[in-house]
Amino acid sequence: MAEASTGVQLVQVAALLGAGVVAVPLFRKLGLGSVLGYLAAGLAIGPFGFKLFAEPETVLHVAEFGVVIFLFIIGLEMRPAKLWNLRREIFGLGVAQVGLSGLLLTLAAIAFGVPAHIAFIVAMGFVLSSTAVIMQGLDERNELNTPAGQRAVSILLLEDLAIVPLLAIVAILASTMGTAVDGPPLWQTIALGLGAIVAVVVAGRYLLNPVFRFLARHGGREIMSAAALLVVVGAALIMTLGGLSMAMGAFLAGVLLSDSSFRHQLEADVEPFRGLLLGIFFVSVGMSLNLAVVLADWPIIVGGLALFMVVKAAAIYGVARLLKASNREAVERAAMFAQGGEFAFVLYAAALAAGVLDARSSAIATALVILSMALTPLTTLVVRRLMPPAPELSPDDAEGVDHASGLRERVLIIGFGRFAQVVSQPLLARDVDVSIIDYDVEMIQAAGNFGFKVYYGDGARLDVLRASGAAKAETILVCVDKAEVADRIVELVKAEFPLTKLFVRAFDRGHSMRLVQAGVEYQLRETFESALVFGHQVLIDLGFSQDEASETIEDVRRRDEERFTLQLAGGLAAGRGLMRGNAVTPQPAPYIKPRREGQALNEEAAEALEEEDAREKAGV
Repeated sequence: MAEASTGVQLVQVAALLGAGVVAVPLFRKLGLGSVLGYLAAGLAIGPFGFKLFAEPETVLHVAEFGVVIFLFIIGLEMRPAKLWNLRREIFGLGVAQVGLSGLLLTLAAIAFGVPAHIAFIVAMGFVLSSTAVIMQGLDERNELNTPAGQRAVSILLLEDLAIVPLLAIVAILASTMGTAVDGPPLWQTIALGLGAIVAVVVAGRYLLNPVFRFLARHGGREIMSAAALLVVVGAALIMTLGGLSMAMGAFLAGVLLSDSSFRHQLEADVEPFRGLLLGIFFVSVGMSLNLAVVLADWPIIVGGLALFMVVKAAAIYGVARLLKASNREAVERAAMFAQGGEFAFVLYAAALAAGVLDARSSAIATALVILSMALTPLTTLVVRRLMPPAPELSPDDAEGVDHASGLRERVLIIGFGRFAQVVSQPLLARDVDVSIIDYDVEMIQAAGNFGFKVYYGDGARLDVLRASGAAKAETILVCVDKAEVADRIVELVKAEFPLTKLFVRAFDRGHSMRLVQAGVEYQLRETFESALVFGHQVLIDLGFSQDEASETIEDVRRRDEERFTLQLAGGLAAGRGLMRGNAVTPQPAPYIKPRREGQALNEEAAEALEEEDAREKAGV
């Protein structure tokens, strides 16, 4: 029996993953987006498809964690100062859109004979747009950091906050209707919510950074990943215990960690879980669509869906235009937000449990939300196809656009030892936009004492490079303390970010040769130039003139370049010869000390330098 049960579970897991693997690439190829692919996959394997899942709600509750992680990552990108700058959009634009949309949807439902209390709950659930659908669409179109994208994020944040008073209203309605179950008084509910917020803020402000510093020193990579997930789960749990939204708790934790030195590492650790769980969430939403209800009440559902989407889109467009948005942005926002979202399921479930909604009304309302989520990628695609191409922005029109996103002077420094500390000084002196990552916790703390902002992260990991902005950087400076680590970083950057320029600290002649062969833009042996300057000063002290010393140093540099070029060519030839079965030995150019007028060649010095050539040939 146990083996049979395990086999059934494995079939379900395989179906859950396989449905997304098949459907998403197909829908993306058709230009319909990944969200619609996931929803279609869920419908195919759910109770009204191949019946591989009898209770999709169980999968939905687990997969909701994908939305939670998504909000955590958004919070990591939303520093407190940035969030404060968006306060007008959140509490101005957001409140206006939610308020007007809720009012018009409620009146529309009442006009068609729906009781007022049911109309209000169904309408307000539909007002709460899908954070997952909208954020996924913005992310796929690279619009998250645009001004319009930031305004969309602000509205979503306000809608997430709105679930709290809406749940309180459900409790009040249940009390007035006499259907309320025994529960804590309203003041206690409010106190619990405020206490949960304070707990998350205090933990994020005073506890998390010391804990991550300790784990970075004494834990391992898997412990850091577990700690990152624990932060998300813990914040969501605290908010849930306080009667608030899990996603809001994760978002708040992300905001509190957005200025932390561990931000990039946290994002890299939780990102894979976000993508997988968010996909499963959409699949489970597709599975949750009750086709029996749709077929039984299809005139109500089709008419209600058209009515709600049109009314909500009109309200959103009106608010956008009233608050000075362009016609194009207003239309695109209306298309994106004209649907219900995942928080509607929370509101409807609470209303059903409190007796405010009956089972049939809850099922119809849930079907409306799911169908609207499925239609959103299509409506957005149609609107974008029908809209004329966006005009290019003039400098005057581009006010408010983050010009740093062009990254003309963006530099990412990997490793912040003595070498990088010196390299960074001229960049910072010219106000070049510099990001720095290192995985030495003590170095990060020391750098913070001198005013440097260094993030914790292993630059030899591709996910950390992505989270640190390597894909957007113009130049990456590799200043790590180990040649093999530098080689690994160069390999990753060349493979994944081929347009990014690489400046690399080299350790010896052999390492320099490997870097040149790898195609870096610039490499420098860390002691070579400083040793030449040192030797120049020694010649001056021995009585040689400035010109003589400089001539000698330049000759040494030129000879070194010649030997390096010969050895590099010989190394390449050796590689080709070995592939043909022939060994090729490069011959370095002999060093001949330059003659000064009237001075004989110092034979002993020449022999010593030829011995040096032999050592350098061996890569010493």
